[in-house]
Amino acid sequence: MRITITGKNIDVTDGLRSAVEDKLNKLDKYFNKETDASVTLSVDKLRQKIEVTIPVKGNIIRAEQVSSDMYASIDMVEEIIERQLNRYRKKFIAKKHGEDEFNSDFFKDTNEPDEEVIKIEREKHFGMKPMYPEDACLQMELLGHNFFMFLNAETEEVNVVYKRKGNTYGLIEPEFK
Repeated sequence: MRITITGKNIDVTDGLRSAVEDKLNKLDKYFNKETDASVTLSVDKLRQKIEVTIPVKGNIIRAEQVSSDMYASIDMVEEIIERQLNRYRKKFIAKKHGEDEFNSDFFKDTNEPDEEVIKIEREKHFGMKPMYPEDACLQMELLGHNFFMFLNAETEEVNVVYKRKGNTYGLIEPEFK
């Protein structure tokens, strides 16, 4: 696996780089050598944060961890990714997602018990009237939700606004390739 490490408000020292590479190299048993992993280390006051993103054909494996110690965050994020991979192994096998990205050992059947099946319990249907993102944020707040899907009056596309940490908002717009 090829690992790219960047830092925001932090110098990526040799010790940090070595700790990240040592932990993520444990995931080599799952991925091919050509698989790219992007790692971002950031510091904001007492928050030491690591974000790991591994794009796999049609999916993104992503984990982030925040603590007061960067080395502890690095330890925890590797465990999260490994748990995700083990949890979704059978789903990747069934749908043949990213076979080129994973090591062949990843697809060998294991004796692990079946994980819960993703089951949609409820469907909602509603009409969408065009509105601006700011109006969608207001509507989301009025409903008491963390996200709100709407028809953007400017672009005439379906968008989603969502509540972020720190009482800020995010906007998700589709990108067709």
